[in-house]
Amino acid sequence: MHCLRPLRFVGAVNKMMDRTLSKIKTRPDKKTYKTAKTKKSPLLIPPYHVILLDDNDHSYDYVIQMLSQLFGHSLETAYRMALEVDSTGRVIVMTTHKEQAELKRDQIHAHGADPAIPRCKGSMSATIEPAT
Repeated sequence: MHCLRPLRFVGAVNKMMDRTLSKIKTRPDKKTYKTAKTKKSPLLIPPYHVILLDDNDHSYDYVIQMLSQLFGHSLETAYRMALEVDSTGRVIVMTTHKEQAELKRDQIHAHGADPAIPRCKGSMSATIEPAT
């Protein structure tokens, strides 16, 4: 007889737990439950142009080779850019985010002198500016 007593106790605890759990709402009422439907727009990184500047100390072959090597431009695109920089004094060779633009500008500055032109003392000049 002594062993039946714990079973009644367990049953009473279960009933008490059932009543307690039934009072606990697992989900808020529809009146108080609000979903946040705010869409966050992606962070827009402002674009920058990498601009190659003209000088008379570099050949078309040098410019075409540099643009192909550093930017992956085709020979036709690189040639068109070489014509534009020669005629207008500047050409946009890439538009990207600021860090990449700074890297590409520095790569142009580090590309070295044109071996085909003896008076050439160094690399071409380039700059970056915000794309508007």
